[in-house]
Amino acid sequence: MAWAMKAMQHAEVYYKLISSVDPQFLKLTKVDDQIYSEFRKNFEKLRIDVLDPEELKSESAKEKWRPFCLKFDGVVEDFNYGTLLRLDCSQGYTEENTIFAPRIQFLAIEIARNREGYNKAVYTSVYDKEEEKEGNHGRGKGADSAQAEEKGANRERENAKTNKGEEKEKEANKEIHKSSEIAM
Repeated sequence: MAWAMKAMQHAEVYYKLISSVDPQFLKLTKVDDQIYSEFRKNFEKLRIDVLDPEELKSESAKEKWRPFCLKFDGVVEDFNYGTLLRLDCSQGYTEENTIFAPRIQFLAIEIARNREGYNKAVYTSVYDKEEEKEGNHGRGKGADSAQAEEKGANRERENAKTNKGEEKEKEANKEIHKSSEIAM
């Protein structure tokens, strides 16, 4: 049961990370480029925004995935450690939206989702909710100058969000690495 708790903790940390930082700029491992290029070379047409479990778990899928995964034995720490993977990347980790997968499969798919912009929906939805909380309430759309002022304020908030996001990314990366070390 400890592995299940560890997998859930890893999922929570990862989701917080992609919610806090623009995922296109995330680096999950030292070998992201290698993982991504091998993944897209081997699974060029795999739809990653909404995964079909059959393309990951069926016998024919396992035959394709096995050689890919084994390429990273000794390259990615705990490459075959069990992790939770979201089926629909626009949603969070729920029982209906989660599948159990080897760590390298999780990394390959999530690196691709980040680079190809699919995980941006999570970041954007969280950012939009934060913006609503900050209070653009009660202001009607006025003259051009008011809209320009608002755009400038939005830009400043985006910059502040990026700086906060960079700090959160560093914290989350430390947390992910710490959880990986504990798992060993």
